[in-house]
Amino acid sequence: MVDIRPFKAIRYTEKAGDIEKLIVQPYDKIDAEMQLKYYDQSDYNYCRLTLPSEENRYEVAKQRLEKWLLEKILEKDEIPGLYVYYQEYELFGNKYIRKGFIGALRLHPFNEKIVLPHEKTHKGPKIDRLNMLKTTKHTLETGFILYSDPDKKTINLFDEISQEPPLINAKDDLGVLNRIWKLTDRVHIKIVQDVFQDQQLVIADGHHRYETAVTYRDMRRSAAGSWSEDDVPEFRMTYLVPVEDEGLVILATHRCLAKVKVSEEKMNELKVFFDMNEILKTDIPKFLKENKDKHTFVFYQDGRATSLILKDASSINRYVGDASDDFKALDVVILRDMIFHGIMELGELHIDDDIFYERWWQEAVEEVDNGTYQAAFILNPTSADQVLKVAKNGERMPQKATDFYPKMISGFTMLSLEEGEKLL
Repeated sequence: MVDIRPFKAIRYTEKAGDIEKLIVQPYDKIDAEMQLKYYDQSDYNYCRLTLPSEENRYEVAKQRLEKWLLEKILEKDEIPGLYVYYQEYELFGNKYIRKGFIGALRLHPFNEKIVLPHEKTHKGPKIDRLNMLKTTKHTLETGFILYSDPDKKTINLFDEISQEPPLINAKDDLGVLNRIWKLTDRVHIKIVQDVFQDQQLVIADGHHRYETAVTYRDMRRSAAGSWSEDDVPEFRMTYLVPVEDEGLVILATHRCLAKVKVSEEKMNELKVFFDMNEILKTDIPKFLKENKDKHTFVFYQDGRATSLILKDASSINRYVGDASDDFKALDVVILRDMIFHGIMELGELHIDDDIFYERWWQEAVEEVDNGTYQAAFILNPTSADQVLKVAKNGERMPQKATDFYPKMISGFTMLSLEEGEKLL
C-alpha cells in the first residue's frame, strides 16, 4: 500500500529575499557556469546547500543550513500539509501546465514492487547523495514519481485549490512559472491519499536519490535505539504527478556519435530493415511528428538528413531476445540494440567519449555540421504510457530513454530527517 503523508516543509522566509534569486535547477543539472551564476545571485541561493563549491562540501552544507535556520532565513511550517505544485511553461509554441503535488512518500525497496524504477543507476551519484544525507540530515530536493488517476480526482481537486492565491509564485531561470499552494484540510488530504490505494508508482526522475534514501533509512533503523513506522526517515519528500496529466511532457534525447560515420555498406544493411529517404533538414521535426506512431528515426551525416521507418516491427527479435514486447517496442531499444549494436556493430558506447546526448535536434545537427560529432540519430520521445508498462514489467530502459520536462525546481520545500521527527 502506498502511504502519502502531509509534512511540515522547511521553506525560505521573506528575510531570505527574492525567491526567484534563491531557487535552482536540480543539483545534477548544475554545471560550473550555472553554479557560479547561482552563487552571484544571492548569499542564500539554494545551490549553496545542494551543490556547494567549497571544499568539504557536505560539512559546509550542514553548517550553512544550521546557520540559516538559526537566523530564520529558513523556517519550518507550523502546520503539516501537502504542497500542490504547478509548473507553467511553453514548448514548441504550445503552452502547458504540469500539475502535481509534493508530499512525504513512504519508502519501499524496489523488490517490494510498490515503487518501481524505469532506468539503471550508477554507484557514484548514490555515494555523493548519501554523504549529503548523512551529514545534513535533511532531504534537500524532491524526487519525481508518476501515479495513475484515471478519474482525475486529484487533478480536479488541485484545479479547485489553484483558484486561490498561491503560497509561492516564482519564475525560474528557464522561464518556467512555478506556483505552489498548501493543502491542509484533512478532507482534501484524504481525497489525495485515497487515490493511492493499490497503486504501483514509477520513478520518473531521481532514481539515485530514491535508492539513497532507502539506504539511509536502513542505516538509521539499524543505529536507532527505538524506531517506529512514523519516523521521518521512513519517508522521502516527493513530487508526484498523475500520468493522465496533459501537462506531463517527455522530450526525446537524441544520440550523437563522436567517432564513427555510417558507411555505405552499413547504409545498405539499414535499407534491408528500414524504408529510407532523403529529407530536408528543416523537415526533421515535421517528419518525426507525422510518423510518431511508427518506429521512426532521422539519420544526419555530411549535411544530409535521411529518414528511417522500420518495415517490420518483429525484426527487432533478431537483436533482442529475452524481453517483453513493450520493451522491444521502444525506439531507444531499436536504435541501441538493432542499429548501433546489431547492424553497425559498434559494441559498447562510452558516454561523453563515443556517444553524446542532445535534448534539442537543432543542436545535434549543428554539432555534426561543425565537426564535433560524426553523425546524429534524431528520434521521437518515449511516452509516459511506455514508461509505466516497461517499469511494471520489471524491466529497465536504456540510459537517457526519458527526459521529463521541465525539471523540478529545488528550493521551495525541504524535509527534516533529524532525530525525533515523526510524520503522523
